[in-house]
Amino acid sequence: MAKFVIAGKADCPYFAKAELLADYLQRNLPDFQVHKIIQHPDVWKRWLRDLCKKNQWNHKRSPIVWRELLDRGGKGLLLGGFNEFLEHIQLYYGITSKMMTNEMLIIASENLETHIEIEQEKEEIKSVINPINVWITGASCPTSYNLIPILVNGEVFGEDKEISIHILNNNFNEDSLHGIVMEAQDLAAPLLRNISMCTAIEEAFVGAEVIIILNDDIENEFESLENRIRARLPLCELFGSLIEKNAHQSVKVIVAGKTFLNLTTNLIIRYTPSLNPRNVIAVAMVLENEAKAMLARKMKTTASDIKDVIIWGNITGSHHIDLRKAKVFRYDSAIWGPPSFSRYLLNLIFDSEWIRKEFEASVNSWSLTRYFQRGVSSAHCIATVLKFWYHNSPPGEILSMGIISEGEFDTPAGMVFSMPVQCKNGVWFPRTDLTETELTEEIKGAIIHDLQQEKLIALGEVSTYQPYLPVAGITPRENRVRIQIEENLEEEQKDQTGNDFEFYEN
Repeated sequence: MAKFVIAGKADCPYFAKAELLADYLQRNLPDFQVHKIIQHPDVWKRWLRDLCKKNQWNHKRSPIVWRELLDRGGKGLLLGGFNEFLEHIQLYYGITSKMMTNEMLIIASENLETHIEIEQEKEEIKSVINPINVWITGASCPTSYNLIPILVNGEVFGEDKEISIHILNNNFNEDSLHGIVMEAQDLAAPLLRNISMCTAIEEAFVGAEVIIILNDDIENEFESLENRIRARLPLCELFGSLIEKNAHQSVKVIVAGKTFLNLTTNLIIRYTPSLNPRNVIAVAMVLENEAKAMLARKMKTTASDIKDVIIWGNITGSHHIDLRKAKVFRYDSAIWGPPSFSRYLLNLIFDSEWIRKEFEASVNSWSLTRYFQRGVSSAHCIATVLKFWYHNSPPGEILSMGIISEGEFDTPAGMVFSMPVQCKNGVWFPRTDLTETELTEEIKGAIIHDLQQEKLIALGEVSTYQPYLPVAGITPRENRVRIQIEENLEEEQKDQTGNDFEFYEN
């Protein structure tokens, strides 16, 4: 008994004619068996090339037909294409096919539609059965330690999504990874399918759907600024090549750390040309939340009630904290409204000197280093970003994220720039509808200069960081704040007269 194998493109009319003829013979001849292999047109050439290489065949068209001797084993015997298969059937069985060309084309079209539907069903089933593959680099830092329990509690990806976590250090050594793996297993979390550590470079990011790059352990803080910047390039080039080779095509990459976030993100994008650049982002929420917490302490309210603080520019370098759109909800003052009622923050803090000096100085001196030493806040921010990426960000709320620019807000295209964004259906969109912000040409110029200097040093095009020379005649921030307070008061009065709810004054 011999089994015939017919393989071809899903939209190939000759494959359609061959498979129908084989089906007829299988129904009517007890010793005739046929196995069909259908491939999508996009993958057919590569599949055929690999098949022929494996069996040392020479065939270049669809379909390809071979025989497998069931009682003897070994590799199959190549018959050839459609014509050779038809001649073989005529010679041994005296049967041929009289199918017309139009009918062949119709069946080929139906085959393609059916194949696509079947593949989509398989992907849906796999998405339910297969866990989400999450990779964490720099996994020995406190952020990773605090992040893993959040990822497996169901709030980030969904209560029905199992995840598989793979951790590695940037030097690919085991170090303290054994302890993290054991503690994660001790969680006995229902959604954690498995956790493993990777120490083989070539195996990094295999099948990755989410990659979290914690780049806080690849630098020596006693080195010069230029040397620390240059140290980013080799690892980013290595990670980029491995992501390009091993990761899922639609992988989501999150870069978090205490220094050079924008630069690291830009370099990862540079070495992953096949990825969607907007799928590689830098987390600005740590700095954003610290600003909210400091404002909340000043106003004696809670940080969660402060919204729409914008981080512009280089998250861990030259940046600007924009309070022009910032609002406060549920603020204890003479004016009250429903839960959706808010007031502009700058209308409630009249101390422009505090904003200009203490606020900015305190945020900058706190820095991201302390967050990554503790790890709780940074882990929370990474998990929140992932949650928004999978389930959309809150409607109307302004978030900040380091994403690659396409010229929005007159920033250079191709530069990773922190800007206001929102996430919808898994895609990050800049909030280009925000026309009145504090991103002046002077602020933007200083930020762009800083980002360009980091990139030039990392790529070896310049050897020394050149500081930015400000342009004379720029309005000081305290004056801009005063002007903005007056503008916000006018806008708030217009909003209040147009609302249909009452205000209660104590």
